[in-house]
Amino acid sequence: MKVLALLMAALSGLLMAVQGTLNSALSKALGLLEAAFTVQVVGAITGLALLLTGLGQGSLLKFKEAPWYTYLGGLLGVAIVYLVASAIAQAGVASATTAIILGQVITAAVVDYFGWFGVEPVPFSLWKGVGILLMAAGAWLLLSR
Repeated sequence: MKVLALLMAALSGLLMAVQGTLNSALSKALGLLEAAFTVQVVGAITGLALLLTGLGQGSLLKFKEAPWYTYLGGLLGVAIVYLVASAIAQAGVASATTAIILGQVITAAVVDYFGWFGVEPVPFSLWKGVGILLMAAGAWLLLSR
C-alpha cells in the first residue's frame, strides 16, 4: 500500500509542475492575481461538479467541526498559484520546481517533528538531516549555471 501512496504522491508532483507551467502561461495572458483567481474559480467549479456526481465521501454540513486554521488552505492556494506562476516565469520550470520541492521537504520535516496541524509527530534523525542536505546540494547543482 505504501508504494501506491508514493506513486500517487509522485503523480501529484508531476501534475504540480504542469499546473505551475499552465498557471504561468495564464498569468502572461491575464495577469498574476487574475490568473490566481481564475484558477481558484475553475477549481471550485470542478470540485462542485464532482460533489454533485456523488463522489464525495464526507459532508459539507460538518464544516463547523474542522479547526479554524484548516480553512487557511484556500488562502494559501491563492498565494501558491500566484508565487509559483511568478517564479516559473522568472526562473524557469525546472529551477522553480526544484526550489519548491526543497521548500516543501524542509517544511514537511518541521511539521512532522513538531506534529503541527494534527499530524502524528515524527522524530527527526541524522539521516533525515543528511538527506535534506544532499537534496539541497543537488538543488544547488541543478540551479547553478
